[in-house]
Amino acid sequence: MIIAVDGPTASGKGTIARALAEHFGLPHLDTGLLYRAVGRQVFLDGGDPDNGGDALTATTFPDGLLLDPELRSEVTGGLASRVSVHASVRAALYERQRAFATQPGGAVLDGRDIGTVIAPDADVKLFVTASVEARAERRWKEMQERGAARSLEEIEADLRLRDERDRTRAEAPLRAAEGAVVLDTSELDRDAAVAAAIAAVEAHLGA
Repeated sequence: MIIAVDGPTASGKGTIARALAEHFGLPHLDTGLLYRAVGRQVFLDGGDPDNGGDALTATTFPDGLLLDPELRSEVTGGLASRVSVHASVRAALYERQRAFATQPGGAVLDGRDIGTVIAPDADVKLFVTASVEARAERRWKEMQERGAARSLEEIEADLRLRDERDRTRAEAPLRAAEGAVVLDTSELDRDAAVAAAIAAVEAHLGA
């Protein structure tokens, strides 16, 4: 069984995907981490994330980079959004993601183009979303806990910029896949969001 979970930054898709993987006993891949690794590698190389050549070179990042805690930073998230607009980068990472999705027994993948590009044949597709305000507040609280100093206004502006970039890029723009169950988590806490996602998957499979 393949479960595709898509959605914008800080919508809760990663938390939901991990919970679904645990609930259904499936391996999980956060595909956004691959793009964050490319963005981070561009930075380490002293390259330009807006340059297709620099970004493509960075797709050969060492596997160990996926363990770098810096990948979770806001700065790296912004770099990931910038390198992801390049068709060459998406093509370079496609096979890696596709192989994970089609492994025996299935898998859960979360990202921005799982149901539309990586696994359009997924058994269940979810599109997890939330208002910009709700997502900004979540991210702000996360950063406060980590001791990072950014204002709520700055985070909201950054999310709006990322949303615009992700939705308007020529290659694999962010959108709900055909047949996807749309789950709005704006008013849901973690447990409620996970429960709603599990119920949606089970209902879809039952149907």
